[in-house]
Amino acid sequence: MNIILMGYMASGKSIIGQKLAQILDWQFIDLDEVIEEKESLSVTDIFNTKGEIFFRKVENQCLSEVLINSNKSVIALGGGTPCYGNNINLITKNNNVTSIYLSVGIAELTKRLFHDKANRPLVAHISNLDDMAEFVGKHLFERLSHYNQADIVLNANSDVDTIVKTILLELF
Repeated sequence: MNIILMGYMASGKSIIGQKLAQILDWQFIDLDEVIEEKESLSVTDIFNTKGEIFFRKVENQCLSEVLINSNKSVIALGGGTPCYGNNINLITKNNNVTSIYLSVGIAELTKRLFHDKANRPLVAHISNLDDMAEFVGKHLFERLSHYNQADIVLNANSDVDTIVKTILLELF
């Protein structure tokens, strides 16, 4: 079995995934890191030099490979991964996967993203909190239909330890 964590940028997928994998003694896989290793470029550099369409093609290839080659892994997806190509079907139709949507409110996402925007190509250009909130709200609305296809939808507005405990209770 694999656990897939999906959700918007800055929803905590990587930090929660690392902690969950550590507790379960499973492998942790960050899909963005797999892509960066494959392309020998950061996600930001891939977006800037090769474009989003190229990135999404590589993302789909990497997701397919990870799902085929992994077991007992916690996999953190990029925020857009479930929303492009056939990625959501690769996730939801896979009997070896339990998917979890980490749902975080717009206000909290806005705050987290504004402080980390330099590392986030999709929001790096946004210069104030109001514009960030507007972008996040619209973007999240567009992605919700994909995220809500997860096996488990979890409110992830609390601290990491609480979220990890809740996931463990849901799964086991």
